[in-house]
Amino acid sequence: MAKIIIPTPLRKFTENQATFNGSGDTVGATIVNLTETYPDIKQHLLDESGKFRNFVRVFIGDEDIKALQNEATEVTKDSVISIVPAIAGGSI
Repeated sequence: MAKIIIPTPLRKFTENQATFNGSGDTVGATIVNLTETYPDIKQHLLDESGKFRNFVRVFIGDEDIKALQNEATEVTKDSVISIVPAIAGGSI
């Protein structure tokens, strides 16, 4: 099972869980497993077609999945998936 690190702003949708051990052979399948367990998080991660929203970045270790095979990137039981939502606001 790959470990998904849940960012603090999204933990209210995962019963305040900081991590999730998901099943799946790919990043996409593991995220689907997360959204099946915690349905309220789905709208914050995926668009209507099931693809990651533009403002969400997903990493395996230090690698952005966009530099790999996106949702089709393979995971192993030792993989650590990090979700990084864009943060807007503030002033310069």
